Amino acid sequence: MADQIEEEIQNEVKAHKILIYGKGTKTMPMCGFTRETMQFFDKYGYPYELIDVLAQPAKREALTKITNWPTLPKVFIDGTFYGDTDVLDPMAAKGEIEPLLKKAFGK
Repeated sequence: MADQIEEEIQNEVKAHKILIYGKGTKTMPMCGFTRETMQFFDKYGYPYELIDVLAQPAKREALTKITNWPTLPKVFIDGTFYGDTDVLDPMAAKGEIEPLLKKAFGK
């Protein structure tokens, strides 16, 4: 079962240039940190996917194991794990996010 979940996660990460594993949906985020992460990416204008893992404890556990990151949300950009806005905000302040997103989207 764990291998199946990890494979599902790998497929999801490959399928989306920006992927947020969080609590809730785009129309109804269920935590402030998920909302903050959505707002972070909204300002760049690139499409992102939000996968709700609130009701999926096995997937949350697998994500924690894969990323070695205990909290949600968990952000992947172009297949690479970046943590959450605690990591992304300082990267943005240094001007590192825009080039990363342009590269991911081939711009």
